[in-house]
Amino acid sequence: MRTATLGPAQRAESLAAMAERELDVLVIGGGVVGAGTALDAVTRGLSTGLVEARDWASGTSSRSSKLIHGGLRYLEMLDFALVREALKERGLLLERLAPHLVKPVPFLYPLQHKGWERLYAGSGVALYDAMSMARGHGRGLPAHRHLSRRHALRVAPALRKDALVGALQYYDAQMDDARFVTTLVRTAVSYGAKAANRARVTGFLREGERVVGARVQDVEAGGEYEIRARQIVNATGVWTDDTQAMVGERGQFHVRASKGIHLVVPRDRISSTSGLILRTEKSVLFVIPWGRHWIIGTTDTDWDLDKAHPAASSADIDYLLEHVNSVLAVPLSRDDVEGVYAGLRPLLAGESDATSKLSREHTVAHPVPGLVVVAGGKYTTYRVMAKDAVDEAVRGLDQRVADCVTEDVPLLGAEGYRALWNARARIAARTGLHVVRVEHLLNRFGSMAEEVLDLIAADPSLGEPLSAADDYLRAEIVYAASHEGARHLDDVLTRRTRISIETFDRGTRSARDAAELMAPVLGWDKDHVEREVAHYEKRVEAERESQLQPDDLTADAARLGAPDIVPL
Repeated sequence: MRTATLGPAQRAESLAAMAERELDVLVIGGGVVGAGTALDAVTRGLSTGLVEARDWASGTSSRSSKLIHGGLRYLEMLDFALVREALKERGLLLERLAPHLVKPVPFLYPLQHKGWERLYAGSGVALYDAMSMARGHGRGLPAHRHLSRRHALRVAPALRKDALVGALQYYDAQMDDARFVTTLVRTAVSYGAKAANRARVTGFLREGERVVGARVQDVEAGGEYEIRARQIVNATGVWTDDTQAMVGERGQFHVRASKGIHLVVPRDRISSTSGLILRTEKSVLFVIPWGRHWIIGTTDTDWDLDKAHPAASSADIDYLLEHVNSVLAVPLSRDDVEGVYAGLRPLLAGESDATSKLSREHTVAHPVPGLVVVAGGKYTTYRVMAKDAVDEAVRGLDQRVADCVTEDVPLLGAEGYRALWNARARIAARTGLHVVRVEHLLNRFGSMAEEVLDLIAADPSLGEPLSAADDYLRAEIVYAASHEGARHLDDVLTRRTRISIETFDRGTRSARDAAELMAPVLGWDKDHVEREVAHYEKRVEAERESQLQPDDLTADAARLGAPDIVPL
């Protein structure tokens, strides 16, 4: 199987090809569910197209807690089916589908009451492990263990001694959510799907009551395409209702947006070898290891303002700091916060009791002939959502179609990853890179790291770190534009890398260097580079301003002070 390149030429060719002849399936929405749906459809032998209005994963799918997990708290809600399904998917991703992208992560759950709490929480975690093993997909993770207070404080010295009487430690998994989606898209394209980001659906084509295609605007180059398809899948997450409105039909359910924010702080601010999971009065709070950083989150509040750029307010930040500081011996302050990001969960809200209780479960509907809608769910179960959406679309095709095979389709970079990992010292010696750099590349690209190393071999200066962002090599910036569909500086600093949340300057000191590396690939002149840098700086300024505002309304107004770089 060939690897797939999402460069500028491929994007133009894909748009033209989608408009040239009728597709079997057109997927709208380039988040994890849309990308997964495209992969599912194309690997069943269907001609498949995928369009995204902005960048891959630019909505919810780049702003999650970055966990692949069974949902331990759903056990408490007795939602065994959802937990069982998610644990199976976690195991598949760790062991077979994406071992280069999905990694085990330990969590410490501090106990605050003697006796009953250890029995209660311990029973839940034991059931969690047992359900994972029962499906045969739990072997990749260690079993949970009970810790005394002394042992727990050795694992996490940052905790206040009076904040726990003991602890439980268990394992889940994590990934870089935006990188995962980009890899999904590239995998779909490698099997023959056509994909284009910055391609916005502006309306649907109808023949009688049937939806037969979509009008798609090329946001980058201008122009509009009519893309015809026998079935269209609406996988637009929190934009589901907006997309449905273009059809002019009343939906069978609605999607409500719930905002969750996260803070990123340097690793040395919290002394612990394990992540933490803490109870709050409303939900749970995670402190998640993230390279040389911690991610702290999340909140859960209704959001009915701008969906493209949800803003974190000062109150949101204070809420997280207050709750995490309640257990830390050395409290965190605003000065410790490197990055802040906010995302919107697409929660199902039905018009009757039967659908309103769906919450984190997903649903698929066929509201009009030719149009399938998939919504709700959680990141971990994206593959199941995609399967269900394509199953529903297949019912509208007058032909026999193969069953879903994505349970056995590794993502690009997975095949050969473990062999390369074992040879990482030899690769380091061959390339002249430090072995830590090679490990970094393997855990971001898997076996496709060889393509990044080829760039360095052709131009050794690309083997140097990006200015003011030492964790990333200059080659990764070039690769993002040439192979991973990055069209703007914001795409690279926010999603292909995480420089926008991993540095105190939010990526402004790296912006010019990155833009100049992207310029030759994307054909930018000097003026274009200046525009990209100026836009990025304004975006960071607007986000900082929004995070000083007292509430959602004022935070949203401040964030909207920086317009997108292209008309959206």
